[in-house]
Amino acid sequence: MSDSVLIIDDEKKLAGLLARIIGLEGFNVLQAHTGKEGLKLLKTEDIKVVVSDVKLPDYNGIELVKAIKALKPYVEVISLTAYGTISDGVMAMRNGAFDYITKGDDNDKIIPLVHRAMEAASVNFLAHNQSDHKQQSIGFDFILGKSKAILEAINLAKKVAQKDTTVLLLGETGTGKEVFAQSIHNESPRQTKAFVAVNCSGFNAELLESELFGYLAGAFTGALKDKSGLLEAADGGTLFLDEIGEMTLELQAKLLRVLESQTYIKVGDTKTRKVNVRVIAATNRDLKSRAEQGSFRLDLYYRLSVFSIELPALALRKDDILPLAMHYLLQFSGSTKTAEFSIDPEFTRLLLTHPWKGNIRELKNVMERVTILAADNNITADLLPLDFLDEAVGGDPMNMQNVEKMHIVKVLKHTQGNKTETARLLGIGLTTLYRKIEEYKIN
Repeated sequence: MSDSVLIIDDEKKLAGLLARIIGLEGFNVLQAHTGKEGLKLLKTEDIKVVVSDVKLPDYNGIELVKAIKALKPYVEVISLTAYGTISDGVMAMRNGAFDYITKGDDNDKIIPLVHRAMEAASVNFLAHNQSDHKQQSIGFDFILGKSKAILEAINLAKKVAQKDTTVLLLGETGTGKEVFAQSIHNESPRQTKAFVAVNCSGFNAELLESELFGYLAGAFTGALKDKSGLLEAADGGTLFLDEIGEMTLELQAKLLRVLESQTYIKVGDTKTRKVNVRVIAATNRDLKSRAEQGSFRLDLYYRLSVFSIELPALALRKDDILPLAMHYLLQFSGSTKTAEFSIDPEFTRLLLTHPWKGNIRELKNVMERVTILAADNNITADLLPLDFLDEAVGGDPMNMQNVEKMHIVKVLKHTQGNKTETARLLGIGLTTLYRKIEEYKIN
């Protein structure tokens, strides 16, 4: 799901101004000028946050908030009110809006508000998708690779799956820690219950605490009603805490209480609540060193690392690179045999010599793009991302500029001029793409 913001306002100049301000923060921004147009976009686009006027030609703000929440409950709505209609903003919040802002206020106020709403929507989306406890059927057979390093990790994970032991998964970003965590859950006695995954680096401390533990109405500004936390959603199942090293010391102490006593307290409450949950944590940090330096609780580290599993970087799994690449090639193309493709030896060579700093996640993304761009099933080196091509030409600036320009033109043609999709496929920011289009004078 993309970080998209929808602005709904019949004042087109104001909508355009807000779009530019929010777009500069790196968000994908869409615009609509009636409630009906906005709801239509909401059905077809991956939108997390809506910024909407409370007075529209066909909807008032309160009705629109209800309609948005009925369509996509996880979306957060920020209401725009004119001077003298603040009561409309308050009423919209009571009906589910995230917050409101008065038109004419300093435009800088909207940016932190959109960021907070985006964080909340991300958590809402996670809880919404996992509320029915239906998980992908991912088991250890789903983990690809035959290298010694990955087989050792799988063997350890299989042994601990049947136990109720806390597990700590160690490894670089993109090595498949969440797939391992879900496989452990799906091969455990808790497999019929929820598997709830949370990325601790995706939220600020206050939001992470309130979403993990839940809160009571009135616990903080905007807490208009009681809310259950993700810990409660995982009751009986497994809670996967990715990037655990980013959690604050204060929150670490509260997590330690959960691990030791299976109890927790909601934000704004004094009542202790029971929970039955298995915790699997993951990190790309050296937690022991951080604990010794005082930036991570040593007692929590020892509690989490009862059973640690090191997931190998893809660079240490050379034998797995080509089989994985071919797997994703077939997956994204819908084909059944690699023999259907003509694969350039230079393409293969570049795959094997690339450092793969993004690991399996990077390889998967690369093969998705290659599949999209390939013509007549010809898999050639020029389909690879720009950093591969940079390696291929030895870093010669002039050659690289020509290759880069040609590659951008090719992708723009493939997307029929869609800049947002082109930037995604190239793996660069939208502003970077516009800068390069201007720099290379691409029409």
